[in-house]
Amino acid sequence: MLRGAILGVGQVALHGHVPGWLSREDVAIVAGADANAERRDAFRAAFPQASWYDAAEALFERETIDFVDICTPPASHGPLSRLALDRSVHVLCEKPLVLAPEELRGLPALAAERERVVFTVHNWKHAPILGKAAELVRSALIGDVRRVRWETLRERPASVAGDEPNWRVDPSQSGGGVLADHGWHALYVIQQWMRAAPLTVAAALETRKHKDWPVEDTADLFLAYPSASAEIFLTWAADERANRADIEGTRGRIRMDGGRLALFGAAGADPIEEWRFPALTEGSHHPDWFGGVIGDFFDEIATPALRGRNLAEASLCAHVLSLARESNRRASEPLSAGRIAVPVSKT
Repeated sequence: MLRGAILGVGQVALHGHVPGWLSREDVAIVAGADANAERRDAFRAAFPQASWYDAAEALFERETIDFVDICTPPASHGPLSRLALDRSVHVLCEKPLVLAPEELRGLPALAAERERVVFTVHNWKHAPILGKAAELVRSALIGDVRRVRWETLRERPASVAGDEPNWRVDPSQSGGGVLADHGWHALYVIQQWMRAAPLTVAAALETRKHKDWPVEDTADLFLAYPSASAEIFLTWAADERANRADIEGTRGRIRMDGGRLALFGAAGADPIEEWRFPALTEGSHHPDWFGGVIGDFFDEIATPALRGRNLAEASLCAHVLSLARESNRRASEPLSAGRIAVPVSKT
């Protein structure tokens, strides 16, 4: 039985994570912490025997726990992760793990020294439609991947509870706009389909619709790989809520459009096979995907040889997003990605 605590008991925690923890018989959530005392009742309704704290520091001082589940706004993710590792506690953290690559400095070494796991919630990998897409890519039915096109279209960012300010449009809390919010997801998903790290990153960030926000609502990225490329388009200024992707290989292609996934041959206009899944846009918190995240997190805890794979994915995401922001400042100049560790696929 692993003893855990939730730091930050907002919408994501209550609607995305709590159902996953309640479904496990090998976990006890023994404490929660949030500066907003109004969230205490909802937390205790889920975990009646758990303790409540107004600050993470007080929780760490008084509780004996094995792991924390960090669901606070992004600016606190890096500091809270270090705080947990300093106390030899495993870390499960919502994305983004950090706002900038500099926050990663020393973090992998600290995790290794304390023999603890740092694991970011890469829940989109557990969406059935993306799981099937990754399976098709691994099967080599389309040959070697040569080009990927990814689109995330939204009319606005996800909302927060009640009258609280939306931290997603506060750069001091989120680290940016749509690039920070959706770019991280797109990167770790696409990286599953590539055999190498990107060589260069170019990006253009703009505000097309939501002029009152101090963050971009649209981002266009281009990643060059040794033998492939990836185009990523993200916006909060669309007139629809949708996700689309094309994965082109040397012997065929895969098309995702909403909940439809189709496999095409090299020259065929008609699909060889089609599947239907729940679309990525069905829901916001995706508690059904979080169960897979828990399983992977616990696998790394139980098996030291698996540790570091997820952290490598998170490090790549942080590095690429930082380069994208710098490229935008340089009029979309392609910037060298340098030497980025390539995340190793679990399968």
